[in-house]
Amino acid sequence: MQRYILTGTPGAGKTAILRRLEFDGHTVVEEAATDVIALRQAEGDDEPWTSPSFVADVATLQRQRQERADGLPGDVHFYDRSPICTYALAVYLGHPVPPVLARELERLEELRIYEKTVLFVCSPGFVTPTAARRISSEEARRFERIHRDIYGSLGYECVPIPWGPLEVRVAAVKEWLITAR
Repeated sequence: MQRYILTGTPGAGKTAILRRLEFDGHTVVEEAATDVIALRQAEGDDEPWTSPSFVADVATLQRQRQERADGLPGDVHFYDRSPICTYALAVYLGHPVPPVLARELERLEELRIYEKTVLFVCSPGFVTPTAARRISSEEARRFERIHRDIYGSLGYECVPIPWGPLEVRVAAVKEWLITAR
């Protein structure tokens, strides 16, 4: 099975691309951070990303989802972010890397869980705020640089998916997948 990470700048349209891929029959594994944020906000924590346990909670949910996804159909799975993104998030937030994330990063490398090519959805140049996404365009660019640097330092190649209409971005992902296989 091939597991591809789709990542990029907050608000770049990753989820829309993944919804289209899923609708077209591909197996998609959901992002964990947004769901951890939504749960914690529903529990009354307005800014859960400030909690010391946030990064560990995201890493734990990502591993659970990755392990469950192994039983799903399809020889190609697309992941909305990865534990490597969670590492980038910890760096961005200034949080220490919790032991659960450190172990997960070691496991990813040891077992080669994900393909070494990452589909990186490029920024549209603006960010639309949501309850979970409270980041300026400048902060988003910094977060994007951190992502790219960390993926590169771990031996991953980021393939840019340029900004444009959804159908063009989805076509770029599908064309890339055909040439990669």
